[in-house]
Amino acid sequence: MAEDTFLNEAGVTVTNSRFIVPAQTYAMSGITAVKSQRNESSRICPVVFIALGVGVILSILSDPSTHGTYGINIGLIVGVGIGIVIVALGIFWLLSLKPTFSVVLSSASGESTALTSKDSEYISRIIEAINNAIIARG
Repeated sequence: MAEDTFLNEAGVTVTNSRFIVPAQTYAMSGITAVKSQRNESSRICPVVFIALGVGVILSILSDPSTHGTYGINIGLIVGVGIGIVIVALGIFWLLSLKPTFSVVLSSASGESTALTSKDSEYISRIIEAINNAIIARG
């Protein structure tokens, strides 16, 4: 039986007998099912960063020693400015988080994650190719 190629893209190859990723080769005969998995990035660090910035702003504004004759001095401006920069960086970090997508293979020995990428369309093409290979295998 000839080896038919269903996908050959960016170091990943799917044939009717093998699934090859850069670090491993899987035998298609051992794969019973395939699925994609969406993994959200942790938002804890950027939220802590934003809270830290808000804390800096609030502590500067609540400290009467930072207020001058007219309610403003250089310490107040610098402290609030630093807090605003920290909050802005935290918000930027939070907005830049992207989920990752994985190819999860099922076999008799359980599930294993074969490949992870931030490109959902790429993962979808791989899943489709593996499904087609499983069907062609019979």
